[in-house]
Amino acid sequence: MLSEIALGLRRNLSMTISVILVTTVSLLMLGVGLLAQKQVSVMKEYWYDRVQVSVFLCGADSDKSKPSCSSGPITEAQKTSILAELSSPQLKPYIEQVFFESKQEAYQHLKEEYRDSSLVDNVTPDQMPESYRVRLVHPEQYEIVSDAFRGQPGIDTVQDDNAVLDRLFALLNGLKWSAWVIAGLTLVCSVLLVATTIRLTAFTRRRETGIMRLVGASNLVIQMPFILESLISAVIGAVLASVILVAFTQFAVQGWLAGTLKFIRNWVDLTDAVLVLPAMFLVGLGIAGLSSFLSLRRYLKV
Repeated sequence: MLSEIALGLRRNLSMTISVILVTTVSLLMLGVGLLAQKQVSVMKEYWYDRVQVSVFLCGADSDKSKPSCSSGPITEAQKTSILAELSSPQLKPYIEQVFFESKQEAYQHLKEEYRDSSLVDNVTPDQMPESYRVRLVHPEQYEIVSDAFRGQPGIDTVQDDNAVLDRLFALLNGLKWSAWVIAGLTLVCSVLLVATTIRLTAFTRRRETGIMRLVGASNLVIQMPFILESLISAVIGAVLASVILVAFTQFAVQGWLAGTLKFIRNWVDLTDAVLVLPAMFLVGLGIAGLSSFLSLRRYLKV
């Protein structure tokens, strides 16, 4: 059986290399798609717990052309009205916590965030806006709170971090689905290529197959060399895809992306890549074995 496998691989070397390459690409795209899904989940879990809606109040430096700030800095009565609305029965189910940020507190946060920049030296506490920081029960529902305060008297702007995150997650989801579509197409190509390779191999060895059948060889014995040939090609392709995926995670994600996009702190790492590898091997072996078995059924008849 081993000699038959070696002979089959040598006879169809070019087809075997083609199967390996197509399997490598398809499994690599599958792994990238799984890693992208993991990246989206990790980032959502990390960022959605930290996002908040910021209600910036009108100050002395606010744009007076805005209708909401046309009367000048916010008054105490307007602050009381805003705080009362934040505590109203209509918004209370959506709000987890509300805290007021003064000019001095905003200045301290600016100094901490931009401590390595000269920007802080050109800003004074009086130039910083006061604001209400609203943490939501369900961060995905930020538009309900934002729409309730946008344009109200005394409110300069309403800023929500989710608007930026939604665009980022939409991009990541797009990359994930693109990788899965490419993986699906290449897996179909892999199935067709494996089936074609097996049929060609079985056709060239049809006399040996017929003789084995006539002398009483079982279906399993006849099929096994062909199936093992495709499984060996699938294993080689899965190994190559795994090496490329691990290298991509280490050097492209952890190295380049993590160093370039420093505001994203939670990137997938080698542990996540290693956890994806078993799925890649199972898919590769399953496709190779199943397509080989189905392609060989007609050649068992003599």
